[in-house]
Amino acid sequence: MPQRPAVPRLSDIVANDLEKRILEGSLKPGDRLGSERDLALELGVSRPSLRAAIQKLVDKVLTTRHGGGTHVTDRLEAHFVDPWQQMLSGHPALQRDLLEFRQMLESQAASLAAERATEADLARLDAAYAELETMYADGDLDSCIGIDAAFHQVIAEAAHNALIGHLSASLMKVLHSDVARNLEHLHAQPPRWDCLQAQHRAIWLAIRERKPEAAAQAARQHIEFVRKSMAENAQEDERRGSALRRLGEPGA
Repeated sequence: MPQRPAVPRLSDIVANDLEKRILEGSLKPGDRLGSERDLALELGVSRPSLRAAIQKLVDKVLTTRHGGGTHVTDRLEAHFVDPWQQMLSGHPALQRDLLEFRQMLESQAASLAAERATEADLARLDAAYAELETMYADGDLDSCIGIDAAFHQVIAEAAHNALIGHLSASLMKVLHSDVARNLEHLHAQPPRWDCLQAQHRAIWLAIRERKPEAAAQAARQHIEFVRKSMAENAQEDERRGSALRRLGEPGA
């Protein structure tokens, strides 16, 4: 007699649903799950089934803290970010390769977002771009890196590809300090700061207007601009250090 297919347990179904939310970015590293009561009601399951599902995911994508609830871990990102940050600090030339990868990733993300973004995605994109516009108008450099990263992450998530979403978040963490220095450098040069604003606007409009090729091209041009700017920053730092060393300045 042929065997009947095994009926999945309710806890497995719930665990799969929670994993899906983490993969798609609905739940992000550091996010705390709702209370057991509320989450069980939302998912339409009993609290014992929910507890069993959470236990399956502990040490995989969730972590529990005594008295602090259940949180999404950064395990998916940490295994990528930590070693690459260490490598980058010891091998600065690696930055070129990371930016080249970022260019491929973000151009593809922008193209897919122009094709796949839902109305909810576009609403998030509009909100992220509005924050960018406010930043440019106010010249608020302190919040610049976070707002810039958030804009690009919204695009990555609008591509509806789990790997693109998670790799994008990880890559921005690896390059965080370099991007922060570059933004500070550009902020001190109004014409180039205006170019950066125009590039973000071009990406936003191309996705909004559902133009995949234009979105990909705008993203490629943006990262190329960032790459050249970072290279110029490195040259300027080297010249400045060389000049100070000739003057015998301590710490140069």
